Amino acid sequence: MKHNAGSLDRILRIVAGLVLIGLAATGTVGVWGWIGVVPLATGLFGFCPAYTLLGINTCPMKK
Repeated sequence: MKHNAGSLDRILRIVAGLVLIGLAATGTVGVWGWIGVVPLATGLFGFCPAYTLLGINTCPMKK
């Protein structure tokens, strides 16, 4: 797996995932909040399968 998510993208995914999981854990948004595991995992790993399918890469080019 090559990284295809840049730093800002990863940070936003991790924050969004943690917020969704936190809301689900407190019962604010219900069961659907656990979908936050997906952006959290993609943010931690730096790889998004959807980006691969769409041909998107937010990682800066290495010199």
